[in-house]
Amino acid sequence: MRPVLYSQQCATMGAANNKNHALQEASRPPLISDAVKRYTLGVLVVVYTFNFIDRQILSILIEPIKNDLDVSDFGMGLLSGTAFAIFYATLGMPLALIADRWNRRNLIGLSLAVWSGMTALSGLAMNFWQLAAARIGVGIGEAGCSPAAHSMLADLYPARERATALGIYSLGIPFGIMFGLFAGGAIADMFGWRMAFFIVGVPGLVLAAIVFATVKEPPRGHADGHVAGKQGERHPSILEVFRFLMQRRSFVHMVAGGGLTAFVGYGLVTWAPTFFLRSHDMTLTEAGFWLGLVLGIPGGLGIVLGGWLSDRLGARDGRWYLWMVAVALAAAVPIGAAALLVESWWLSLLLLSLPVMLGNFYQGTTFAQTQSLAPVRMRAVAAAILLFILNFIGFVFGPPAVGILSDLLTASFGSEALRYSLFTWGFVNLWAAFHYWRAGRKLPGDLGIA
Repeated sequence: MRPVLYSQQCATMGAANNKNHALQEASRPPLISDAVKRYTLGVLVVVYTFNFIDRQILSILIEPIKNDLDVSDFGMGLLSGTAFAIFYATLGMPLALIADRWNRRNLIGLSLAVWSGMTALSGLAMNFWQLAAARIGVGIGEAGCSPAAHSMLADLYPARERATALGIYSLGIPFGIMFGLFAGGAIADMFGWRMAFFIVGVPGLVLAAIVFATVKEPPRGHADGHVAGKQGERHPSILEVFRFLMQRRSFVHMVAGGGLTAFVGYGLVTWAPTFFLRSHDMTLTEAGFWLGLVLGIPGGLGIVLGGWLSDRLGARDGRWYLWMVAVALAAAVPIGAAALLVESWWLSLLLLSLPVMLGNFYQGTTFAQTQSLAPVRMRAVAAAILLFILNFIGFVFGPPAVGILSDLLTASFGSEALRYSLFTWGFVNLWAAFHYWRAGRKLPGDLGIA
């Protein structure tokens, strides 16, 4: 009888093990193929490219709009930065709260349709206030994009690949700036600044339809090995997410450093075309072409290289996820100062390519470490809080600060006032580097308690 009893016992244990295995398999998230991951990432890069085309096209159009609508440098700084950024940054958090509860793909598609339509309407503006209203509309639309996209990508890519994936997503920034400058400058020279808004705005409506039709919503928590529950799950509020992040000292220093870096970067990107028009006698087409290359190619290399180095160096020593950014920003300052002071336009562009590249190192790793610090159901709101602070410091204050100082220096330097305004504000990157160094010291411990 013993062999029979033993066989029965083995059969019973085997059935129990099979049942447990089946339960474990059922609890695992469904597998997402590499092809789906790559396609989703690719579409989101294109969406983000349109985001920055529509956001930054105003920078190449500053001079013709200024002359046509009779606006000061400070006023153009408000149009290119503040009018857009206040609504973009503020509405990002409630829209991110929706993204943590609702279909993120649908939110991105709707947002894309709104900001593209408002960009096209910008071409109808007849005065400062009408253009400001259109720019506010662009900001409202764009507020729904990146938090939802960051959350989706964090669910598609595990922590060890996240900085690289978010760095690739961030290529939309230099791509958008590059194509915006290319198209904006050439179209404005041929057909006027109003037509430039129409031509870059309408294609976004087609892209929105592609997003709805082809992109799939990933399960929440997929890349971390689990799927977030749906029934009876409590969703943290914006205030709870904010408190959670503020308890991580690495995040506090990281977001301060990122905001200051964005302050310098948005100020430069917004006013660089006008600087080359005024100080180097370029046409809109020439400034759009050459700055498109400089801001696009080195800028894109900086984002990808920064994300790649972050994943490689940070895997050995977690502090280097952010120390790498501190080194890059410190190195960018003297080179950027030289680029603004030289008299040769080609040497200025050549030198400018280095701080543009180094100044973008912060993008991928700052976004990635925020996603790694935040629990699954906080990720979209965490991204929105990060973007709110980056854009409030960078976009709300950066372009107007350059414009104000340029107006103040005009009495002393005339048409060269903008050159010395950009030169002065460039040193803020040293302050940013200090914060990234401090953030790196705190990051390993904070990731351990996240």
